[in-house]
Amino acid sequence: MKLRVSAQREAAIPMGDYNGAEYIGINEVPSPRTNNSNKVSLLPLIFLIFYEVSGGPFGVEDTVQAAGPLFALLGFLIFPLIWSVPEALITAEMGTMFPENGGYVVWVSSALGPYWGFQQGWMKWLSGVIDNALYPVMFLDYLKSAIPALGGGLPRIIAVLALTMVLTYMNYRGLTIVGWVAVSLGILSMLPFVVMGLILIPKIRPERWLVADVHSIDWNLYLNTLFWNLNYWDSISTLAGEVRNPKKTLPRLCFMLCF
Repeated sequence: MKLRVSAQREAAIPMGDYNGAEYIGINEVPSPRTNNSNKVSLLPLIFLIFYEVSGGPFGVEDTVQAAGPLFALLGFLIFPLIWSVPEALITAEMGTMFPENGGYVVWVSSALGPYWGFQQGWMKWLSGVIDNALYPVMFLDYLKSAIPALGGGLPRIIAVLALTMVLTYMNYRGLTIVGWVAVSLGILSMLPFVVMGLILIPKIRPERWLVADVHSIDWNLYLNTLFWNLNYWDSISTLAGEVRNPKKTLPRLCFMLCF
């Protein structure tokens, strides 16, 4: 979004003053997806945000390995307060100000112009390509315990390519089908952890939670894993145009999912 000021006035307009400025959209042509029947409903949206940010407890093992139980617990309790919550609040505020597809690209374009908006979109896309390449591999690393043939060689290559093609096709079909697939995958991926957690309740030893050795902490792995698990709240903004009443829905969901 941008402010178009009349040519007769060259002086800057003080913040908060209107002075005849016209508030218009970046895109002159409205989005073709205006039918509410194509909007993403609440449950798929919750799981889409869940996967945008965390995607489950995958990777938590690396945090414990890098810093031990105590610092892992402290990291997942403190890091969200100093990073995730502020990022989620910014996303909620900007998402309600610019309730359209594009998210952070629209934010940067409105502030710095289309050139830097394009740079932001390009860098985010490149980051997403690199980051998303991890997930088929990580999924197969968990799955190979049940199917050892997926541990390497040709079967693993075929499985990675098949997963990539299936996920690409779902994205091509649209966000609605992706949302419901996210619900299914979220339940399936979390169910084993819930079951194992319940089974292991009698074996809980709270004194082990206090184990820590500051001198042996791998800070790079520790901080990077925390950041990777609790980042990317701004990605939610790219769904704003697909949500019913985003000015109310996005802030509520961000608040709920933060806690």
